[in-house]
Amino acid sequence: MARKMAVIGMGNVGSTVAHYIVANGFADDLVLIDTREAKVIADATDFQDAMPNLPYHTNIFVNDYSLLKDADVIISALGNIKLQDNPTDDRFAELPFTRVEVRKVAKQIKESGFTGKIVAITNPVDVITSIYQEVTGLPKNHVLGTGTLLDSARMKRAVAQRLNIDPRSVVGYNLGEHGNSQFTAWSTVRVLGKPITEIAKEKNLDLDALDNEAKVGGHRVFHGKKYTNYGVATAAVLLANTIVNNALTELPVSNYREEYGTYLSYPAIVGRDGIVEQLELELTEEELKKLQISADYIKTKYTESRED
Repeated sequence: MARKMAVIGMGNVGSTVAHYIVANGFADDLVLIDTREAKVIADATDFQDAMPNLPYHTNIFVNDYSLLKDADVIISALGNIKLQDNPTDDRFAELPFTRVEVRKVAKQIKESGFTGKIVAITNPVDVITSIYQEVTGLPKNHVLGTGTLLDSARMKRAVAQRLNIDPRSVVGYNLGEHGNSQFTAWSTVRVLGKPITEIAKEKNLDLDALDNEAKVGGHRVFHGKKYTNYGVATAAVLLANTIVNNALTELPVSNYREEYGTYLSYPAIVGRDGIVEQLELELTEEELKKLQISADYIKTKYTESRED
């Protein structure tokens, strides 16, 4: 069976996602959609020019929503990155733009007859994931956001650099909003099989500083080049491949949690059916309070996004 993916929004992130898919042969068919006709055609041609020097072939289609009907995964990367350049580094600065554009796109996705899975990157991702689910009417477990999959990676990078080890030797999660109310759940973090809290005492680690580094790491990248792309694109493609391959992998992604009444990042098993199983962490009382604060913030912003 052919693997079919789509990328909507061919800006800095979307084009990086598409290149990662094409260069690694992750899809047989790839649909690229963007309101800028010349840009998306140029990207498609550029990818086709790359193929003679690649070990894979990908069939590329441009700006045809009808082709989404039998797609396995749609990756939403649309946005207005200029709005992110704000003094408070608030991802919700894009919401006045993205809440309108995403509703238009979601309506066309629904009209195409699409029955696959949606992976949202578009900021603010937790609210945008909610909007996609609301408008398309897809099951909640079939609409996911990259959420803190990237923030957790930033935490692992920060911890690993401090301990001079490979970041893949760090396990654990950032939870809640992909934004300023997120936090590192240190009770979940292990390094080389040991709780980070033990290692922090041995190595004199400042966990608050590391938590902040995970939170502001993306802002540092943004202010250096006025966009982020590689980290989040890698997270999105990992999530898409996990779905297509039915890898049944535990990932901290934005998924709908009934007890909080909103989409937020919390570990879940991801596979061909989207969110296959939701996990339950043994969090501390402080972490549970932080998670509730983050959930309440997301819900408030989602409610505001529906008021015109």
